[in-house]
Amino acid sequence: MRNEIHEKIVIVEDDAGIVKFLKTTLTAAGYEPIIAETGEQALALISSHCPDCVLLDLGLPDMDGNTIIEQLRSWSRMPIVVISARTMEEDKARALDLGADDYLAKPFGKIELLARIRAALRHTRTAAEDDGIAVNGIYRTGELEIDYRKLRVYRAGKDINLTPNEFRIVALLGKHAGQVVTYKAIMRELWGPLAGKDNKILRVHMASIRRKLEPNPDEPVYIITEIGVGYRLTEDAP
Repeated sequence: MRNEIHEKIVIVEDDAGIVKFLKTTLTAAGYEPIIAETGEQALALISSHCPDCVLLDLGLPDMDGNTIIEQLRSWSRMPIVVISARTMEEDKARALDLGADDYLAKPFGKIELLARIRAALRHTRTAAEDDGIAVNGIYRTGELEIDYRKLRVYRAGKDINLTPNEFRIVALLGKHAGQVVTYKAIMRELWGPLAGKDNKILRVHMASIRRKLEPNPDEPVYIITEIGVGYRLTEDAP
């Protein structure tokens, strides 16, 4: 039951109206909200309370929220969900590349907010202790199955015969299922830190993957494009 959940969530936001909405929503869902109005307060509270998740606005009065992401990622993998009025693709990509787990553009509703928080918390647990990927080496969603030990991907029990690079892309998305993985992060995984900024070859790989993996490549249900930012593997595919 939701009222049995007591995860601590630090809200880093200086808009009183949004803070009230977030605090009410999280409390009703069974979370314990902790409020920080500045970046300095946020870093102090996060260090002292060790929360389960951070909701982070980027436009803070004393520092840019991206600085907080960088500092947290130097010592922690706690989930960070950005909540920001910045809607430019470059802003989303930068925050995600720095280590944010998700990016929610304002305005947003209660249902989407709570779903993003649950996904961020679930991913943290999956990375550490999921008895599917960690023990069995397998991730499943819908008819899709990623076998990390055999380095194979199946749909409806049939091997879809990905190339090595195609498998590496799908495997990376599977490990971050439900979250956006930026173009930059994927290219760095495939071609190392010296990978260029041109994602044309990545798009070519993705087109091939979708032809093999999706029931209808023109209407993907497994790998969703976040235009200008990256790709997301769905967790609840039919």
